[in-house]
Amino acid sequence: MADTLSNLKKPEGATKPKTRLGRGVGSGLGKTSGRGQKGQYARRATFKPYFEGGQTPMQRRLPKRGFNPHSATIIAEINLSTLENFAAGAVVDIAALRARGFIKGKFDRVKILGNGVLTKKLTVSAHSFSKSAAEKIAKVGGKTVLLGGDSSTEA
Repeated sequence: MADTLSNLKKPEGATKPKTRLGRGVGSGLGKTSGRGQKGQYARRATFKPYFEGGQTPMQRRLPKRGFNPHSATIIAEINLSTLENFAAGAVVDIAALRARGFIKGKFDRVKILGNGVLTKKLTVSAHSFSKSAAEKIAKVGGKTVLLGGDSSTEA
């Protein structure tokens, strides 16, 4: 008979039944299940993933540095070069920036930075503007609107 995929079988003796541990003294692997008496190898299946054989672990050897305050204000920063992607005369606010994928995730404030060139007249709403960003927006005839307050500047 020809060997085909449907007729393939393992050769005789290729598989053995699984060794059953802890099934009595007569099995040869009863009581301590082949792990010997006491000791670290008898007490645990494997070592902890970060266990380094008893030497001082890496996370204790390295110096602890810095401090990350839980109440830090997260500021999303947008450059003028990013605002160039909007059409002339568009209103650029947080919702528009999020819709285009320019800001993602959690943040407390949005700040417009002056990196890049702006050639279009836009109305930009943000919590704060750098001096250079406000000047460049005003120079092309745009408008800056400060959020979180009643003040707005117009050029």
